[in-house]
Amino acid sequence: MDALTTCLVAAVVVLAVVAILVRARRRATSRTDGQATAPPRRGPLRLALHDRIRIRDREYAVSGTIRLVEGDWSWVQHLLDDDSGTPHRLSVEDGPEVELVLWTAESGASVAPGAPSIELRGRRYTWTETGQARYTATGETGLPSAGTVRYHDYQGGGGARLSFEAYGEENWRVARGELLDPADLTIRPTTEGR
Repeated sequence: MDALTTCLVAAVVVLAVVAILVRARRRATSRTDGQATAPPRRGPLRLALHDRIRIRDREYAVSGTIRLVEGDWSWVQHLLDDDSGTPHRLSVEDGPEVELVLWTAESGASVAPGAPSIELRGRRYTWTETGQARYTATGETGLPSAGTVRYHDYQGGGGARLSFEAYGEENWRVARGELLDPADLTIRPTTEGR
């Protein structure tokens, strides 16, 4: 190959590299611009105090958050207020797939955990797990800012759940749960401090 051919090949290679770099820069710039103009989106793991969340046809405000850790497993419970006076919470377990459960308190329930199966409101639930976790609480939870919680979880057919929780030395709190699809949620973050 003579010197002229070598120079031409080198020039073509340099132009190709420059073209690739210009194209890559344009893509990065358009991605950055697109992200800057898109509205902020957060998933259920990152809900914050006062965020609004619609679950199917009901709207709630996040009034508090409890973060729980047991060994290398962690999950979050967001306390939800819908002005009905009935306590609700959204539990969010992160893993290969996010598991979302909407819980509704059963304040008058006369059942206790420990049996292999429990019947409540005409539905049978089967024991799935028991444990104790550490927690930290923020917002209006009615709990100390940190402590421990004991729990017993049961499952029924069709995504139904039953939960027993005792924070610190308190008595069992009973709640019925319903497994949700992420499409059931619409989150509207607050603009304060964002």
